[in-house]
Order: sequence, then structure tokens, then C-alpha cells
Amino acid sequence: MHLHRDDPITLELVAAIRTGAVSDLAGLLDEQPLLAGALIEGRRGASSTPLHVATDWPGYHPNGPAVVRTLLDAGADPDAPIVGGRHSETALHSAASSDDVDVAEVLIDGGANVEAPGGSIDVTPLDNAVGYGCWHVARLLVARGAVVDKLWHASALGMLTRVTELLDASPPPSADQIDEAFWQACHGGQRRCAELLLGRGADLDAAPSYASGQTPLDIADGLDTRRENVVTWLRELGARSTDT
Repeated sequence: MHLHRDDPITLELVAAIRTGAVSDLAGLLDEQPLLAGALIEGRRGASSTPLHVATDWPGYHPNGPAVVRTLLDAGADPDAPIVGGRHSETALHSAASSDDVDVAEVLIDGGANVEAPGGSIDVTPLDNAVGYGCWHVARLLVARGAVVDKLWHASALGMLTRVTELLDASPPPSADQIDEAFWQACHGGQRRCAELLLGRGADLDAAPSYASGQTPLDIADGLDTRRENVVTWLRELGARSTDT
């Protein structure tokens, strides 16, 4: 089932999802069961599913877990990718990128593949979660079976034994990989992993190409995705700070 973004039924469906109107959503799905797996045409040619609407950035839509569960119960495919875009990410990739762990858990319980390819640069949900500093979803993914086979993953998550195993692997990681892992350890606030990597030759000030020049100290001093999301939300509500 294909829907144009301006179709009345599309607007009604999207509004029910984004406002968390679970009863309205359930009514729509009862009337038209195919809506659960519909492809909704986007403004740039890509088409996404209602699950993508429910998990789209910045996440944390009202009643998000209940909305996602309603769509899954109606037959939505948790691994359905975005079609026709630059990337083919699933709804779990989206939840991983916003650290919406409650929604991610519902998706995984509903059968979502924790190793699904297709994220920002054809990567897994764990790549997205660690890359964007989404530590709650990252740890959920690992707990639910995601493979930790990259040094930067293990370092960011403070998995000291796994970091040691990967450092001692044959062939050993390159100097650039050790530098990236050190940066990610600082990103995740993992001092023991950072100390280990520094002892293995990591550059104290090296930044990976995707870091926009941020040093390990810079990234350690910043907000992770979830806290930044909360700060933005509070500011939008007009919350005051003692610094202003």
C-alpha cells in the first residue's frame, strides 16, 4: 500500500502516531489493516513506514511505546527499511539514533533484527547508537544479542575485557583504530578503557574524521544524545538556568 504524504488518510495516520492517540490509531488500523505496513512517500522521493514516523528524530513522541506496539500488533514489519532514499534504515536504527530505549525495546520484542544493516552509512543499529552517544539503546542492543566486534564499540561501552581481546587480536588494530577507540572511550566516559588505550599508544589529542575537529577532551566534556535532547526540550518549554 502506497500513500502520498498529502492524502487525507496519511495526514490522519501521521497525526495519530505523532500525538500518541493510540485509540484513534487502532481505529484506523481496524478500518484499513494495510495501513500498518504502508509506504508513505516523503518530500525527497524516499518512502517510509508508519513505524518510521513513530521513531523519527528526535523520538520520544507521546505514548511512543504504545504506538509502536499497536502498529506491530496490526502487522507492521519491524525490519521494513526506508525505500528509495540514500539509506535504508529500519525503525530500530531511528530509535537507536535518539536513544529512545523504551521504543527500541518494544521493537526488539516485536522481532526487530538487532544486526540489521542500513543505518546512516549502511551500518547496524549498534553503530548508530554508539556513534551518536545513545548509551541506553547501545547497552540494550548488546544485552539482546548485538555483536561487539569493533574496538570502538567496546571502548565506548567500557567493555574492558573485550577491548583487551580486540587489542590482542591478530592482526592487531591499526594506530588509527586505537586512536578512534580512545576518542570513543572518552565519548562514553570510560576512563579505564581510555587509560588502557593510551598505554597502547593512543594519541591524546587525535580526533576521527567524523568528529568535526572535536578532541577527546572536547567530546568527554559534551552532552550525550539523551541529555542534549532533554536540555533542548526544557529550553523549548522556557525552563530557566542559573547561568542565564
